[in-house]
Amino acid sequence: MEQLPSCDELPSIPGLPDPLVLRNGRRVATKEEWFSLRVPELRTLFQHYMYGYFPPPPETISSRILFEDACFLGGSATLKEVEIRFHPAAPCLRLLIGVPHKRQKDGCPVFVGPNFGGNHAEVPHPAVALPDVWMRSDIPGVVDHRATDAGRGKHPRFFFEKVIARGYAVATFYHGDLDPDKDDFTDGVHPHFAQRKERGPHDWGAIAAWAYGVMRAVDCLVTDPAVNPKRIAAVGHSRLGKTVLLAAAFDERISLVIPHQAGMGGSAPSRGTVGESVRQINDRFPHWFCGEFKRFNQHPEKLPFDQHCLVGLCAPRPVLFSNATEDTWANPAGQFDVLRAAVPVYELCGVSGIEAQKMPEPGTLISSRLGYFLRTGTHSMTPADWDAFLSFADRWL
Repeated sequence: MEQLPSCDELPSIPGLPDPLVLRNGRRVATKEEWFSLRVPELRTLFQHYMYGYFPPPPETISSRILFEDACFLGGSATLKEVEIRFHPAAPCLRLLIGVPHKRQKDGCPVFVGPNFGGNHAEVPHPAVALPDVWMRSDIPGVVDHRATDAGRGKHPRFFFEKVIARGYAVATFYHGDLDPDKDDFTDGVHPHFAQRKERGPHDWGAIAAWAYGVMRAVDCLVTDPAVNPKRIAAVGHSRLGKTVLLAAAFDERISLVIPHQAGMGGSAPSRGTVGESVRQINDRFPHWFCGEFKRFNQHPEKLPFDQHCLVGLCAPRPVLFSNATEDTWANPAGQFDVLRAAVPVYELCGVSGIEAQKMPEPGTLISSRLGYFLRTGTHSMTPADWDAFLSFADRWL
């Protein structure tokens, strides 16, 4: 692990740091320098100070189809669930995939992302496996933190029928398969990748574990002949929006990313003064990030990056931020500023960034390569959000 300064040793940077300036103070001047110098530097910084270090990609990965139904949605699509194993002892990932029968010769584009309620809650299909791990009690059908058949089809967020009708495949997995969302690192994947008995300050947190799961889902999708491996979009809501943005920043096979209402730790600035703060998110969800991130609770201005740099790591790929008017906790205006601050990276890469100078009116999609959507309402992922996602993907995926 590279020796980097502690929080106390870092300089204060009140505004969003220049994404093109290296740690040594030199400014990258070309696209080649961005990818050879700044990208690896930023990936190290984000892991060291915020998300924790990913384990390396698995040497081997295996999968098996748990079930396959070619009569899904009245025979217009195939639904299948695939068990993915990437470690001999770690929990497996179950990926639920819906693919339209009407598709292009080179395979259909696909939306992939983690879900909150379990695969069984996305569609009311009796063959979809129930999660066998801890679940949040506010998910429909969960009893004593365990899934039951009563939850089948009761918590849809990926809206299989709508997305498939537009010609896209859908792939989703329960994020708790990788790491149940509670402050406990003795379950999920963490103990199987641990380098020591006690957790260190730079060990990966839950968001990195879920992002690792997104990458493993991509491993599966790029081998599926029904899917076009060059047209993979990652989408997630809230904490899972943070997850997919992190995954896209570290996995260039993701062609487009939509972190929906991802807020602090995702698409909102750590230096923001509206909505959730670094201290508040670390106090409430101490397991999401690495221990080192807590050192910035009172001094987010000492972070050597902000979330526009994470967006920059996705360049030149399209990124859509989407929000709701009443979700001020996620700081929608600050997220717009993050997109604007990533524009110099996109321009250095030879493409345009965001076309708008100010936030759109509710219901309006800014469909530039760095896109933005705002609807009326609260913190949720709705069919109206998916209408914007699909329109953005129609242009860019």
